[in-house]
Amino acid sequence: MTRGQGRVLSIGKSVLVSGWKRFPGLAALRNHIPGGQFGRYLVVGIWNTLFAYCLFAALVALIDPRIPHGYVLASLVSAPVNITVAFLAYKWFVFKTKGNYLREWMRCIAVYGSGALLNLILLPIIVEAIRRTTHYDRQAPYIAGALLVCFGVIYGFIGHKNFSFRPPS
Repeated sequence: MTRGQGRVLSIGKSVLVSGWKRFPGLAALRNHIPGGQFGRYLVVGIWNTLFAYCLFAALVALIDPRIPHGYVLASLVSAPVNITVAFLAYKWFVFKTKGNYLREWMRCIAVYGSGALLNLILLPIIVEAIRRTTHYDRQAPYIAGALLVCFGVIYGFIGHKNFSFRPPS
């Protein structure tokens, strides 16, 4: 690494740190997240997404040629497996809790279920708002979906941190 590259990294890091100080709400939020936990959550989330889609695609390839609308069955079969894999990854690598497997797994399902319900409620509202306020009529569902993915990442992290993997009181 050249001297200039080191300075750029140092400057970038100091700008990031000073950025937290400019927004007291963000700094307060950062103080509640153990170092690296949100980063591990994002990495595990990428793994979970890849695993979930690959399992779904494999099941569609196996079931769909044999059963009409087999993709629906593939989705129903893959969902509990995907939630369980995500749960174990969050438990072991992100939140690092011990024991309480059944309680935490049930809570994890509650967080996923409530997030899905919120998406179901918010999606048509956001799509309509985008259509009324922009010229992106056909793109509105995609934009709304992308916004809800961002919301879902934060909602999921907060839900899992404060509910699914919260230590017993």
